Amino acid sequence: MAEAAENGPFYEISREEDAGAAFVLQSKGKWWHAGFHLTTAIVGPTILTLPYAFRGLGWGLGFLCLTAMGVVTFYSYYLMSLVLDHCEKAGRRHIRFRELAADVLGRRQLIPASALELFCWLGNASSADHVLKPLSDGPLKLYHFIAMVTVVMILLSQFPSFHSLRHINFVSLLLSLGYTFLVVGACITAGASKNAPRRDYSLESSESSRVFSAFTSISIIAAIFGNGILPEIQATLAPPATGKMVKGLIMCYTVIFFTFYSAAVSGYWVFGNKSNSNILKSLMPDEGPSFTGMAFRLLLQLLAIGLKLDPENNSPLYVVTCGFFAAMLPFFGDISAVVGAVGFIPLDFVLPMLLYNMTHKPRKSSLAYWVNYSIIVVFSCVGLMGAFSSIRKLVQDAKQFKLFSSDVVD
Repeated sequence: MAEAAENGPFYEISREEDAGAAFVLQSKGKWWHAGFHLTTAIVGPTILTLPYAFRGLGWGLGFLCLTAMGVVTFYSYYLMSLVLDHCEKAGRRHIRFRELAADVLGRRQLIPASALELFCWLGNASSADHVLKPLSDGPLKLYHFIAMVTVVMILLSQFPSFHSLRHINFVSLLLSLGYTFLVVGACITAGASKNAPRRDYSLESSESSRVFSAFTSISIIAAIFGNGILPEIQATLAPPATGKMVKGLIMCYTVIFFTFYSAAVSGYWVFGNKSNSNILKSLMPDEGPSFTGMAFRLLLQLLAIGLKLDPENNSPLYVVTCGFFAAMLPFFGDISAVVGAVGFIPLDFVLPMLLYNMTHKPRKSSLAYWVNYSIIVVFSCVGLMGAFSSIRKLVQDAKQFKLFSSDVVD
């Protein structure tokens, strides 16, 4: 492992020449800064998809999967923090998933790990922009909004370091809470009104369709919990980092508890199996002004702009590329499911457990050893089924697909 660290491809580039490393390596952060960064990386516009995920699972299985995946990701990110700390104490500091995987698993794993990271980043790019379309009452198209978001993201990406984003990410955390509670309030208002939709929580009639929908929904939840930049976040902290990361994770998952459950329950309670992949689309009227006016629209726009900035990739070309793909592929729920199954399940539900067992080498008789490998086996199977079901759904919806369309396909 030491030889891999000395001769690995990521060590052939000096830190001075590595723009991504130069952006991350300002290790001055406190634990609450980690909490801001972690919350910003996870709690984003994809929470609008949670009622849609419950639509494919129902109440019981929906709560079970949301809770189980929350517990597993918290544990997974904690283990990843321990692995990063272990490597740093051995003189091998890593600021990217792909570098860490290449160090522990061997250089051959650099390309697969890089591909997973890139796939997750491109998936994230499509999520924030699709929030904005339902907020327009005028002639603007979806790609107009995406262009606006892209310009602002280019400006934000030019900050001198990841640490310098801590204040913006704190504002994003507050916006996450405000954003969620406005959506929850709107759902409760819609559900209590005299024109409330008829509630139907039944699942699909075909058993095979129920199975495919369940795995697609699980993949969506995986994408919502996904975090592809945990090594970068830990690298911003003043050493020792492990204790600070635990406190940051507790802050992050406190916000997750209030935002994820409230959005999922309120949206699914009102719209049931008619929940849209973007719950705002269900809430917005077909004609006339939106229910809360310009203040609500402005808040959502700010959140969508601020939450999915990838700090390591601060190249304008990268941001423009992600914006182009977001404009070209108007699949919100479908893209979230594919990204969750193919990207985030391997990266966040499988890889951390494998890296921990290989670096810390727990005894085969220990509980940690068997818990970690059980999670690896279960979520490898879930990822395979989720990939098949989500790609199947994407293919089924392809007949509605149009390049650069303003209509987001469910």
